[in-house]
Order: sequence, then C-alpha cells, then structure tokens
Amino acid sequence: MTTRRTTTRRVGTLDVSAIGLGAMPLSVEGRPDEQRAIATVHAALDAGVTLIDTADSYHWHADEYGHNERLIARALAAYGPGADGVLIATKGGRGRPGDGSWTIDGDPAHLRRACEGSLRRLGVEAIGLYQQHHPDPRVPYEDSLGAIRELYEEGKIRAAGISNVSVEQVRQAREILGEALVSVQNRYSPTVLQHQRVLDLCTELGLAFLPWSPLGGIGRADGLGGASEAFAKVAAGHGVSPQRVALAWLLARSPVMLPIPGASRPETIRDSAAAAQLVLGTEELALLDSRTRS
Repeated sequence: MTTRRTTTRRVGTLDVSAIGLGAMPLSVEGRPDEQRAIATVHAALDAGVTLIDTADSYHWHADEYGHNERLIARALAAYGPGADGVLIATKGGRGRPGDGSWTIDGDPAHLRRACEGSLRRLGVEAIGLYQQHHPDPRVPYEDSLGAIRELYEEGKIRAAGISNVSVEQVRQAREILGEALVSVQNRYSPTVLQHQRVLDLCTELGLAFLPWSPLGGIGRADGLGGASEAFAKVAAGHGVSPQRVALAWLLARSPVMLPIPGASRPETIRDSAAAAQLVLGTEELALLDSRTRS
C-alpha cells in the first residue's frame, strides 16, 4: 500500500512545486561562482521548481547586502519567459555584519525599508511572498506584523509569511495579518522535530509550512544514528539518494509541507526536485517515523 501525493502544493491562492529551492547556499560562505550559481537556479527551473526562497540577508561579506536577491533576479532574467510563473519568496528583518553572525531587526521602519530594497533588487512591482525573517525580542511582535500588514494593503507584497515562530506567534500573526498570511517557515527535518506543534497548526489553518534546513544531517554517517540506516535502506530499495527519501518523507507528513532544500550545484537540486514524484509505502513511512526523533 502506498500514499498518494500531488506534485504541487498551495501557497495562498497559488499552486507551486511541492519542492522549492532554498537559495541561501548560492550567496553565503563557501558559495559557488556565479556561473555555477545561475546554472543551479536554471536546473531548478528545468526540473519544474516554481518556488525560490531568498532573503536580503543572504550574503557573505558586510558590503554585499542583498547579494542573493540580485543573483536570483539575474538568473531569472537570463532564463527567459519560462521563469514568469516562479514565486519568489524573500525575507526581511535579519542582517549579517560579515563576521558570520546574524542580527535581528523587527522595527517597522526597518521592515519597510527592507521590503522596498527587495523590490528594487528583484526588479518587481510587488513581492509574491514577503516573510518576516525572525521575531525581534526588542520590538512588540504586533508592531512588526502591523508593518507587514501595511505593505500588503499598499500592494507592495502579494502575500505574507512569518519565520522562526511559536504556536502563539502563528495565532497572533493570523489575527493581525488575516488573509494576507499564507506561510510559516521554521526549522524542521528528520533530526529536528520540535516544531511539530507549529506544523500541526499550519495544517489545521491551511498555511504552507516551509521547513528550512529540511535535510539536516541526512547523508552524513554520524548525522542520524540508527535513523541514518533506515533512510539509507529505504533509499536503496528505490535506487535513489537518502536525501530524496527524506524530502519525500517530509512531504508525507502534511499536505501543507513544502520543503525548500538548499543547493549549490545543478545535480543537487535536480535530485531534490525529483522527491515530488517519489511515493513511499506505508511500511516505509512507518519505519522512518519510528527512527526519527525530536
């Protein structure tokens, strides 16, 4: 017996590919050269990926703010008309000083400036999905969400998302953003399941759940312990990679699950995108469920 699954998922009113591209590895430490980075984006589009996740803070050095957004814009322009239907999801509210650390800024004025900067770099009239990158403990969450609501009402963003949030913050965002809120992006993978309650709430509310770092330690000998063997065993049975099995397992967790695995090589995103066609059997899913841990 097998589970059935479509190869698309819903983000608000839009149908997008069930697997997106997390573009961060194309711009941060250890990034590829631009030729390979653009080839990776093009390989994603060739494989049917229609969701690309980026952020203004995805860069390496302090003086290249917005590097990833500019890169994505160039890659889409070079691809041509076939990129017209791609949903670009970007984020604002975090920074990178250039020393490897991350900062948080949820001030409403900053979020407005960040959104307007993203609009310019992406070269669009409205951002398809704009996400607050992280709640700022120094700023009342309702103030940050209010700024996102204003951007939506002004037509600068078509939909809103939140990231790195709790169940209570999802409920608060739902109350303030209303129909504008379409997605939540938290860390979630076979090794990191502590946001299961957030996923359950997203499933209940019909909000797309975009897990960041969805592959975690998959593929490393020391990454999952006994679970590593389970994913490898299922992968061998299908003749595919453990990473592809992990993404298929995630997709089976909820109809609102929409993984955005990172990639820095064309072959990596091609393998990830193929997870949308991989259907795992009931016994396989039970085995993997029993070997994962929170």
